[in-house]
Amino acid sequence: MSARLSLLDCTLRDGGYLNDWKFGHDNMVSVFERVVDAGTDIIEIGFLDERRPFDYDRSIMPDTDSVGKIYGDLDRKNTLVFGMIDYGTCGLENIKPRSESFLDGIRVIFKKHLRREALAFCAELKKLGYIVFAQLVSVTAYSDEEFEDLCALANEVMPDAVSMVDTYGLTHQKDLKHILEVLDKNLNKDIAVGYHGHNNFQMGYANCQTVLAFSKETDRAILVDGTLYGMGKSAGNAPIELIAMHMNHEYGKSYSLSQYLEAIDANIMQFYQPATWGYNMFFFIAASNDCHPDYVKQLTNKHTLSIKQMNELLGKLQGEKKLLYDKDYMEELYLEYQDREINDEGSVTALAEEIGCRTVLITGPGMTMETEKGRIGDFVSQTDPLIISINRASQSFIPDYIFLTNNKRYIQLSTYLSKQKIPVIATSNITPTNDPFCHVVNISELLDRSSEYADNSLMMIIKVMIRCGVKEINLAGFDGYSGTDANYLDEGREYDFARKKADYLNNYMSDFIRSHRDDIKVNFLTSTRYDIS
Repeated sequence: MSARLSLLDCTLRDGGYLNDWKFGHDNMVSVFERVVDAGTDIIEIGFLDERRPFDYDRSIMPDTDSVGKIYGDLDRKNTLVFGMIDYGTCGLENIKPRSESFLDGIRVIFKKHLRREALAFCAELKKLGYIVFAQLVSVTAYSDEEFEDLCALANEVMPDAVSMVDTYGLTHQKDLKHILEVLDKNLNKDIAVGYHGHNNFQMGYANCQTVLAFSKETDRAILVDGTLYGMGKSAGNAPIELIAMHMNHEYGKSYSLSQYLEAIDANIMQFYQPATWGYNMFFFIAASNDCHPDYVKQLTNKHTLSIKQMNELLGKLQGEKKLLYDKDYMEELYLEYQDREINDEGSVTALAEEIGCRTVLITGPGMTMETEKGRIGDFVSQTDPLIISINRASQSFIPDYIFLTNNKRYIQLSTYLSKQKIPVIATSNITPTNDPFCHVVNISELLDRSSEYADNSLMMIIKVMIRCGVKEINLAGFDGYSGTDANYLDEGREYDFARKKADYLNNYMSDFIRSHRDDIKVNFLTSTRYDIS
C-alpha cells in the first residue's frame, strides 16, 4: 500500500447483513461506480462464501469467478477492489490467482482462537498474488499478550495490513490508543494498521479520527473503514461520508462528498426503513455489558425482564462467553435468575380459601377478549365468577386478581394497579415496588424446564390452580398462536418468536392440558387453536 492514509468503503459487504446482501444488481453497480468516482482508495464489493450460490443481485459470492460476472465490466479507475472471507467459509479452490481475478485484494476476518490457522490462510492468498489484510474480530477480547502473539504470527506471514475490528462497538479512545501503540510496537513497519468500528457507543466516527491522528506518531500506513450512511449490522458503522469530510479537512484528501451523498440518496435509503440501523438502546445495553448483542436480543424477546433485571443478568456472563454467543448458556443463566425459592405454602393455602367453591374465569390477552366479548359477558352475568387476569388489565371485565409472571408487564401495569388496588398473585421472580403482593408463589415449582419456553404463563396459572385444589377452570382470550395473524389484542404485547413458533406453542399447551385432565378440567369459553380433545 503506497498511501500513508487510506479510506476503505465496505457498504456492499457489511451493509449486506441487513438485506441478506440483496442490493440488486443495478444498485451494486451504482454504489461501486459512485464510491470509485468519489476517489475512495479501496472498495470492498462483498463476501466470498462458498456456502452461498451465485446470485446476480447479491454481494455475497461463492468464488472469485462470480466477482467478475457481477463487477468485471466496471472501471475501477484508481480504486483497489477487495473481497472479504470469513475464515473457513471459502476454500482456496474457489480463489483464482489475482492475475485471473477482478479482485486486487482479500480481507480475511477471524476470531481470536483461529488466528494461527487464519494467518496461514492469508499466506496462501499472498502466494496467489493478492493484497491481503488480516481482520481481527472482537479486538476488545485480546489481551496485550495475545496481541503480541498475533503480531509475531503476522510478522512471519507479512499481510499488507492488520485491521482491528471493534465488532460490538465497545472501544473508547483511551483503549483504542493503547491497542494502536501495542500493534505499532510489535508489528513489522511494512504492515499497515487498520480500524473497523461499530456505533454502539456512537464512537465509530470519533474512533476513526483517533486512528487517523495516530498517523502523526508513526511512519506506518493507516487505513480506516466506513460505509455509506453508516449502513451495517447492529448499531451500524462509521459513516464514510463523515470520515471523508474529516480527511479532506485535516489531511488534505480530496474525496468527492457529493458522490457519497448521491449514492446514499439513490441506492442506500431504500434499505433504511425496512431494517433501520444506528444507535439505539438495544445495542447500548450490549456494549455497556461488554457482551454479544444476541444475548440482549434473546432476553428482550422473552418480554419478561425490566432493563434493570436484564443488566443484572448480563452482568453474570463470564470470560469469553461474553462475546462468543451461546444461546443455551444464557438460557441456563436466565432460568437460574428466575428461579427464586420461597416458602409459598401460606400463600397457596390463603388463595385456595379465597377461591373456595366459586367458579373461576381466567382471562388472557387474545383477540377473542374483544371479538367474543358478548359470550364472555353472558358467562360472567350467569356465574359471577372469580376472575383472574394474566399479566394484563382487562377494561371490559375487571379482575379479582391479576396473575403476574413477567416483570416487564408489572412495570407497564404499575399505574393501573396503584389506582385500581387490584390484588396481585405474583411469581417469586417479581419484585414489588411498593406494597407487598397479596400472594406470592414459588416460580421454581411452576417452570417447565423441558419446554423451549419454560415460563409459559397459562401453564403456570393452571399449575397454581391445581395446587389450590381447584377442579375446574374457564378460559377466555387464550386463542392459541397463529403464524400469520395478530396473536394479541394489544399489539405491543406480541412476542417476536410467537409466529415462528406457533405450531410448537399450540401443540405444547394442548399436550399440557390433556396431560393434566385428571387434575383439573379446562373449559374454553372463546375460540382457540388449542386442541384438548
